[in-house]
Amino acid sequence: MEGRLPAHIEVSGMIRAVEAAGGFATIINKGERETGQILVVACQNGRDSVLYERMPDLDLGRKWTEIRRMDPEKPLDFNNYLDKRVSQDPDCWVVELDVANAPQFIPVIP
Repeated sequence: MEGRLPAHIEVSGMIRAVEAAGGFATIINKGERETGQILVVACQNGRDSVLYERMPDLDLGRKWTEIRRMDPEKPLDFNNYLDKRVSQDPDCWVVELDVANAPQFIPVIP
């Protein structure tokens, strides 16, 4: 297993960075403190939400990957997907970052 920061520290760092940039960040679901999976909802002014999650890559590592984009015509589908993920894995964290260029606040996203 790769060395990584405990989930609560990584989430806290993202939130502080977004707030320092004048944005808003909140925890939608508080997961397992040390090893919980982290899902990040990146948006600006509550619109154009994109969901990121660390996924395994071919180098046996894990990188942040866009896994879902909110369809403006079906916004409930996005929320239903989040609810489903949390019900499947109640230990996962869901964090919303509402700031201009939100993906830049996710570690290791160019």
